[in-house]
Amino acid sequence: MRYDRLIEELRSATLDGPGELAPEIRRAAASGGELPPDLAAWAAKVRERAYATTDGEFDELLRAGHSEDAIFEVTVAAALGAGLDRFEAAVRALR
Repeated sequence: MRYDRLIEELRSATLDGPGELAPEIRRAAASGGELPPDLAAWAAKVRERAYATTDGEFDELLRAGHSEDAIFEVTVAAALGAGLDRFEAAVRALR
C-alpha cells in the first residue's frame, strides 16, 4: 500500500521509540492489552470514546502517581492503536 512505510514508522516511533513508559506498556495501550487497572480504563476510553475523557480523569491518574509524560504516552499509544484499527478496517472494506 502507498503509505505502509510511513504507517510503520509512526507505529515504531510511538510504540517502540524512547519514552518514559516501556514499549510493552505502550503496545498494550495501543492494542487493548493488559495494563494496570487505572491506565487500562483510561486507554480503553481513549480508544473507544476519546471525546468523553475529562480533566478529572486525568487528574485522578496524576494523583495515582502517573506522570504527565506517562499519561501522554498512554494516550497517544491508545489513540494510535484505535486510529490504525479503524484505518485498516476501512481499507479492508474498500477491497
